[in-house]
Amino acid sequence: AAALLVLLDDALPTVELARRLKVTPSAVSQHLRVLHENGLVTRTRDGRHVLYRRSDLGDRLRATV
Repeated sequence: AAALLVLLDDALPTVELARRLKVTPSAVSQHLRVLHENGLVTRTRDGRHVLYRRSDLGDRLRATV
């Protein structure tokens, strides 16, 4: 999950995050769900994709990693 926070400087879809981390999209999706439920990432829809980005709280946490 910490690696996801590092990658989310820019808004990215699940499939791109999975490609960069070399894991399955479903694994990334599970982590993103937990991060979103805890207010560490935001999500917005862009056509068929959902884009994820660090929230302000996620930015503060990322600064400590």
